[in-house]
Parts: sequence; C-alpha cells; structure tokens
Amino acid sequence: MANTQIEAAGQNALNLLESIARDVALVLKRLGGSAHQNVVIDCVTAMKRNRGEPVTHDLRQTIVQAFESYSQWFARPFGEGSMRWALIAEPA
Repeated sequence: MANTQIEAAGQNALNLLESIARDVALVLKRLGGSAHQNVVIDCVTAMKRNRGEPVTHDLRQTIVQAFESYSQWFARPFGEGSMRWALIAEPA
C-alpha cells in the first residue's frame, strides 16, 4: 500500500511540474518567445491567482525546475547563467 501512495505522490508532482511548464510556455509565447526569468515567474504567479489556484511559497523554485526539466521546450538563448529563457518548442 505504501508503494502505491509513493507512486501516486510522484505522479502528482510530475503532473504539477508539467502543468507549470505549460503555463511557462504560454507566458513565453504571449511575450514574444522569450523573457527574463523573473517576468515569467511573475506572470505564471498571476495566472495561477487569477484561476483561483494556490500560490505556494515554493512556486518560484518549481517554475525554475520546470524550465530546467523541460529542456525540450525551453532554452537559455544567452547561455548558462543567463536569466533569460526562450520557448524553443510548444508543448503537444
């Protein structure tokens, strides 16, 4: 039973991360394809609030994790260490 709960929790975390990555992609598309990380974080936070979704204290870190985890969708056009992100492929 415990393994099932752990697997369910892991799947929920993946679903949340993908959902946030999709929000990030939408924001970047609306901003012309690229933007500073802080602008994207602010926009995703506002989107979540507008939809009545909870905005947790770790949302900023989760958004950064989504950028990094979905490298097939996002890239840093000015290289590592840059705070600018670009949409390189839209989610299916």
